[in-house]
Amino acid sequence: MTETQITPEQQQPRLRTIKSYVMRAGRITEAQQRALDEGWPRFGLELDAGLQDFDRVFGRQAPRTLEIGFGMGQSLLEMAAAAPEQDFIGVEVHKPGVGALINGLLKQGLTNVRIYSCDAIDVLRQCVPDASLERVLLFFPDPWHKARHHKRRIVQPAFAELVRQKLRVGGVLHMATDWEPYAEHMLEVLSAAPGYRNLAADGRYVPRPAERPVTKFERRGERLGHGVWDLKFQRID
Repeated sequence: MTETQITPEQQQPRLRTIKSYVMRAGRITEAQQRALDEGWPRFGLELDAGLQDFDRVFGRQAPRTLEIGFGMGQSLLEMAAAAPEQDFIGVEVHKPGVGALINGLLKQGLTNVRIYSCDAIDVLRQCVPDASLERVLLFFPDPWHKARHHKRRIVQPAFAELVRQKLRVGGVLHMATDWEPYAEHMLEVLSAAPGYRNLAADGRYVPRPAERPVTKFERRGERLGHGVWDLKFQRID
């Protein structure tokens, strides 16, 4: 009887096929569409291209950050402009946000950003080499408030393990949410995940890091007395 061979794909942590987002049919503006038409060949990356050599993609060696779900792209734009010595990979499924980010990149003349417009889990699995990222950012993901929808939350044990594989040793997963029950869920999942260290002094949440831009949504929430919880977990092995 021959021994069963385990393929690399079978060894990868498997995430459920339930999506953590809902595809919205948002209206794309003329400016966003023009930016997509002009800028996608320059900034866009395709899932079908498979595993990437990001040194070749960016034309240099540099610390690399991947942001999951960049929304309309303002925070990613600000971070890329503030750190031209770093490279940024943004992932967003909604076309208006992709168009808005590309429009900003073109206006500011930035070259240190590349974009995927598809599921971030697929990007991590298929396109990102292991131990290649300095940071993974997950800012204000959908908290899926109702208990029956908690299975849709992107932060799950298999997600934590997949991200750990893609971070270099010493790299950081930085998450932020304005929904305290989701913050507690994030803390529980990552505290139980092997190979991570919580960077919070009290073992819970870190103060808002200066490198995370404050969004208009967050400022409005602060005026209304809403809290924001930041979590940083470092890969230690």
